[in-house]
This record gives sequence, structure tokens and C-alpha cells, in this order.
Amino acid sequence: MDAVLDWVVMVMRTVGSPGVGLATALETVFPPVPSELVLPLAGYTASQGHYGVVAAVAWATAGSLAGALLLYWLGAAWGLERICALADRIPLMHADDVRRAVSWFGDHGRTAVLLGRLVPGVRSLVSIPAGVDRMPLATFCLFTTAGSLVWNAALILAGYELGAQWHRVEAYVGSVGNVVYALLAVAVVVVVARRLRHRVSGGPRRSRQPRSQPPR
Repeated sequence: MDAVLDWVVMVMRTVGSPGVGLATALETVFPPVPSELVLPLAGYTASQGHYGVVAAVAWATAGSLAGALLLYWLGAAWGLERICALADRIPLMHADDVRRAVSWFGDHGRTAVLLGRLVPGVRSLVSIPAGVDRMPLATFCLFTTAGSLVWNAALILAGYELGAQWHRVEAYVGSVGNVVYALLAVAVVVVVARRLRHRVSGGPRRSRQPRSQPPR
């Protein structure tokens, strides 16, 4: 991770604020590079005079949108049926689970995209079901930009104000992320437990049809 951060700093100092957009696009597509580190670092670099903080927020938001559009395209390209087929091959998963999730997304897609951009661990993933559901592209861009703008501005400004102690932002945001991961883990355990119980019980039993009496 230190090597990645060193590369991010090099890009930001060499390219300037567009480098913030590049780094943010990469962290959107590759979640192992967390925005909780990249964005405060961008704010700290701005505080050193390499670029303006407003430009950093603008480019970061553009990079977030670019990365989200790539994931949106992947979801749209795969489509519901392919993902359902993949789910059927994964133990303890079922295509019906995917269909229910996409159906829920169809009803709450705008809220999911907007708030999902503010939740660690969900920020990148939320773009895929948006593509699967074929959310109107203009709507997706609008709500992705709005959510990303709030998230990026908050973390970049925090890093700008904290200066050399920018890494403290990750500790605070990381605690929120841990809660999200715990809730997701509980949800997974519940789903797996239901699947196991369903398999042990042999699934829904079919009611016996009365046999027709032979003619006398």
C-alpha cells in the first residue's frame, strides 16, 4: 500500500490536479486502493501548493464519475441473465436472489446510487446493479456526481486542514467502514443460513395428489 500511495503522490505532484482525477478513477474501479487514503492525501498535497483545493475536488469528482461509468458499463454488458447464471453456479446462491436485488434496485435506484457513493465498501459496487438495471444514463451520472462531490469534498478538505496529519481521516472513516462490513457479513450469514436450512429440509414439499380410484 505504501508503494501505491507513493505513486499517487508522484502523479499528483507531477500532473497536478488532473492527477487527483486519475487516482480517484483508479480507486473507484479497484476498491483495494481506498479513497479514505487517496482523497485526504490529495488534500494534503493541495495544502502544499501543488494545486488548488477546488480544482482537486472538481477533478476527483470527474474521476469518480469516470470510474463509476466503467462499472456501470460492465453491469449493462453482462446483463441480468448472465449474472443470474453465474449466481446459480456459486454455492448457496440462487438466481432468484439476484433478481430480487435488482428488483429492489429498480424501486430505490436513485437513493441507492446517491447514498451508496457515501458508504465505504459500497461506493464502487453500487454502479454495477445500476448498469444491470439499465438506469437512465443521465440519472446515473447526476446522482453519482452529487454523491461523489459530497464525499470527495469532505475528505479532501479534511486532508487539507489536517496537513501532515492527513492519515487521521482514514481512522475515522475506517470505523464507519468496519460497521458497514459487519452489517454485510451479518447479511451474508443470514442468507447462507437460510440456504443451508432450505437444503437440509429438502426444499418445499410437494403436496400429494389423490390417486384416482380404478373403475369398479
